[in-house]
Amino acid sequence: MRIALAQLTSGTDPATNLELVADYTRRGADDGASLVVFPEATMCRFGVPLGPVAEPVDGPWADGVRRIAARAGVTVVAGMFCPSPDGRVTNTLIAAGPTADAHYDKIHLYDAFGFAESRTVAPGREPVTIEVDGVTVGLTTCYDIRFPELYVELARRGADLITVSASWGAGPGKLDQWTLLARARALDTGSFLAAVDQAYPGDQIAATGPTGVGGSVVVSPFGAPIATAGADPQLLTCDIDVSTAANARETLGVLRNRSEVAAPDRAESRR
Repeated sequence: MRIALAQLTSGTDPATNLELVADYTRRGADDGASLVVFPEATMCRFGVPLGPVAEPVDGPWADGVRRIAARAGVTVVAGMFCPSPDGRVTNTLIAAGPTADAHYDKIHLYDAFGFAESRTVAPGREPVTIEVDGVTVGLTTCYDIRFPELYVELARRGADLITVSASWGAGPGKLDQWTLLARARALDTGSFLAAVDQAYPGDQIAATGPTGVGGSVVVSPFGAPIATAGADPQLLTCDIDVSTAANARETLGVLRNRSEVAAPDRAESRR
């Protein structure tokens, strides 16, 4: 399976960003990728009010992504924002392709490092998988990567590949944490991890919020990086053999052993 990670720099105009989706998708398809994954906030970068740009998943921007995917004959995953009934927005991934028409609302909100995403973003509730060329693919977003239980659940649902679409916040040690967490989640699950971040936009924009550091990476089920990007915009294309995920799970045993662990008897635990 060939996948492509579109490490781009989103601006504040959704129409211009949709043109970037079209360009990177076409290039990914020309390279033979069947899945092109875009970052969180592809529709509009963080650091500006999100309510005015939010659209429903059947609105013009998402339909534009669907048309782009259909024209290229590939599956596209891209970050957008949708209105929430409570007046906030949802941080949503739209997934569109020959066998995919789904969306995932980010479950874990980035209330950390001095940022409070939950002020303007409502959390999602349900893990989501899609099918691409017969492969089950799990969808996650940015801060989700710090919560291994979500990745374990996606693996239990059959995901041999899990994507992470991010707009990672800059700061001391943050790029190292991003890479480390991607490798850890691969080891937690025996799955491939395809983690795509926004490119680093420069110091001035980076100061306005979590707007990306680059460092997109594809990680093997054994936790080894097999393709990496720098800080600048880049289309990172990588071949993966998804059949190796089953071997990794058998060898590592983490999913099997986790399911076999029973909760300790309460009486015993009090002794």
